Order: sequence, then structure tokens, then C-alpha cells
Amino acid sequence: MSSPKPTRRRRTVLGISTLVVTALTLSGCATGVENGALPSTPEITNQTGRIIDLWNHSWIALLIVGAITWSLMLWSVVVYRKRKDDDRLPVQTRANIPLELMYTAVPFIMIAVLFRWTVTDIAEIKDVSAEPDVTIQMIGKQWAWDINYVDDNVYSAGVQATLTGKEGVEETLPTLYLPVDERVEFIIDSRDVVHSFWVPAFLYKQDMIPGHTNVFQIIPTKEGTYQGKCAELCGEYHSAMLFNVKVVDREEYDAYVQSLRDAGFEGQLGLDYSRQQDLKTSVTTEGEDHS
Repeated sequence: MSSPKPTRRRRTVLGISTLVVTALTLSGCATGVENGALPSTPEITNQTGRIIDLWNHSWIALLIVGAITWSLMLWSVVVYRKRKDDDRLPVQTRANIPLELMYTAVPFIMIAVLFRWTVTDIAEIKDVSAEPDVTIQMIGKQWAWDINYVDDNVYSAGVQATLTGKEGVEETLPTLYLPVDERVEFIIDSRDVVHSFWVPAFLYKQDMIPGHTNVFQIIPTKEGTYQGKCAELCGEYHSAMLFNVKVVDREEYDAYVQSLRDAGFEGQLGLDYSRQQDLKTSVTTEGEDHS
């Protein structure tokens, strides 16, 4: 005796369920776009567009897989549910070779495609073969930032921020100046523990590991002031390890560098372990080893 065919009511339930899944999926996409899951921010550096594309395409692929998976699950629940007055056991299928091959091949292909995109983009983002216009060394310390403007042989020693919750704290933070539309090479170091250099607007962060130097390059393409922070828990006052980034034109950048020179901040800060905020004793003159 075969199971009864689906009635009009059952087909209606299946149709409504499919519509619900589709609506939830689309609403999830809309919420994601609004909350930044699928960002479309303007290109602030030469790499932010590439990073956004990789992120968005990965999310779109995952949403498609999720929609298909949810639909199949709901379809199976509705179509193969236990029916009234049907006490038979369902057909027991021990194996379905084509289906199992599909379950293996499709995820492998998806992972291979995503892997290829990721590796290609990361290689481009981390490429440092081009000749930089400006070289800057960022040094993380508990709990502030030191900045060496290598080409100009001047520095800025950061002081730990006092987070009062009141207005005006941002103006007291260490400030990194970058010239717009010029290639900047960052030399990333730590003086004490593991830190992480992160400017959220740049969509990129780089770990700062004691005894190991990391390097990356970017071209800031949009003038403005951006927030930076440490993205690695580094001790008691990790939350105060903040800084500003100002992307300015070349004239303003040169004026800032000259102001450091006029204030006597010539030379380069070294990497000797120290929690002292006044690091003038570790300054080296041009041509000396400060690494």
C-alpha cells in the first residue's frame, strides 16, 4: 500500500514555507547591508575596494548556500513528515553514491574557489615590492604608540591616553600623519608584548610581535581623520591604546614633519624594552641602527 499523494492543502503549506524561507533570506540580506555585513564604503586606500569585494563575494556565496540548505531541510520536513494513519517504516536506503559524491565534490569546489580568491587578494594586499614614497615605523608599547618618520629622521613619542569620557580626549591621542595619494610603507614593531596595528577604515590590521618586524604598504586615497587602535589584548590599559590617523596633502604633511624637527624630535626611537613615556634616551641619530 503506497502513501497517499500530497493534497492541495499540503502543497499550499509547502509553497508558503518556501516563501517564508525566501523572505527571511532576503530580509537577512537587507539587514546585513544596513549593519555592514555587506559594506560598500568609499575607497579610503588603494586596497579597501579589493578587501570589500572579497568580503562581499564570500558573504553572497554563503547566503546562497544557506538558502539552498534551509530550503532543502524545510522541504524534507514537509514532504516526508509522518502522516496520519501511516504506520509503516520509511524505505531504508543504505547508500546513494551519486548523492554522496555530490556532497563531497560541491563543497570541495566551493572551498577551492574561495581559497583561490583569498590567496590572490592577500598576495596583492601584502605585496611590498614597489618603491615607497614614504616609510614610517610604528612601534607599539604598553600602552601607546611611537612613530618614526624614517625618511625625514624625526619621531613622535606617544603618551598613554587618559580616557575620561569627556570631549577633547581625541585631540590628546598620538597622531599619525600620512600624505594622500602617496605609497606608504609601514614597518611594524613592538617594544614589549604582542600588539596589533589596526585602522578600521583601512579594513586592515597587522600584528606587532616582539623580535619580529612586519611590513606592508598602502596608498591613502581620501583625505580625512580616522581612528586607530590596538586590536590585540596587551595588558591592563589595552583599551586606552588609541591613536588618530590624518591623511593630508603633501604640503600639510611636510609642515607637520618640520614642526617635529623644530620641536627637537630628531632621530629615531629604538626598540629597547621600556614602559617609560619619555623615550628621548633611546633616540638614535641618522645612520645609526635603531632596530
